[in-house]
Amino acid sequence: MPKKLDILDSKGAVNGSYAIEDSCLEMEKGTQAVHDVVVAFLAEQRAGTACTKTRGERRGGGAKPFKQKGLGRARSGSSRNPLWTGGGVIFGPKPRSFSKKVNKKVRTLALRRAFSEVLNEGKVLAIDKFELADSKTKSAKAIFDALKIDDTVMLVVKDYEQNIDLATRNLAHVLTIRAASVNVYQLLYFNKIIFTQEALDEFVQRLA
Repeated sequence: MPKKLDILDSKGAVNGSYAIEDSCLEMEKGTQAVHDVVVAFLAEQRAGTACTKTRGERRGGGAKPFKQKGLGRARSGSSRNPLWTGGGVIFGPKPRSFSKKVNKKVRTLALRRAFSEVLNEGKVLAIDKFELADSKTKSAKAIFDALKIDDTVMLVVKDYEQNIDLATRNLAHVLTIRAASVNVYQLLYFNKIIFTQEALDEFVQRLA
């Protein structure tokens, strides 16, 4: 049977219902897919710009620092030896990409499983419209207060609107994002997820 989700208005009153088909939900499999996608997402956030110089990249060290024999100490051919102060680094980091490849079907399965989890946990809310008369933060906060939300929340809209963007950007616990950009990590990170009805229509199409 389709999963029913109440649609609320801006004051928190029930204004209808939304049916999510079983084909868009997944509770039997997908745990590993969620793990793989989250690991890949976090890996892609790494800059991969750490860089150290090997002994060949250090300036100087071309002359033998002291003669080979007669001093009673270990021989050395360069002052840029990694064992010396000012020398190169052994097996140090070099710029590289940390990105991991995840197939499209695995990403879709992970998104479906993550959404099913947060939906069953009651973290998903649907609102008919998120309209603001102005771009003031207190106007957006009034709606969140009416919905009894005081924790981290992701507001999912179909398209960015200037009033919504300006009104929510100063709320540290709120992220406004398009339905086409929502990923698995974000679904699991936020304690509440608010979809506008238009955004939910678009997001559900990604799950089919």
